[in-house]
Amino acid sequence: MAITRSNSALDVVIETGRTFFHQKMQQMREAQVKRRVYRATFIELSSLSERGLNDLGIPRSSIKRLALETAYGV
Repeated sequence: MAITRSNSALDVVIETGRTFFHQKMQQMREAQVKRRVYRATFIELSSLSERGLNDLGIPRSSIKRLALETAYGV
């Protein structure tokens, strides 16, 4: 006797939950990547001396804004 599986309401709910979970996991991965870019940019610019920042034409007060623009496009 073969057991067949039908698309019951429970199967639909489980599949919907699985899809939702995978979408949220992908969003979290993308957010982590953006956060890493932000932190790397912020740390790199913060480690520069005043002279180095002046050579690049970047005031120290703009470091956070530049890091945000680089990572998030804000």
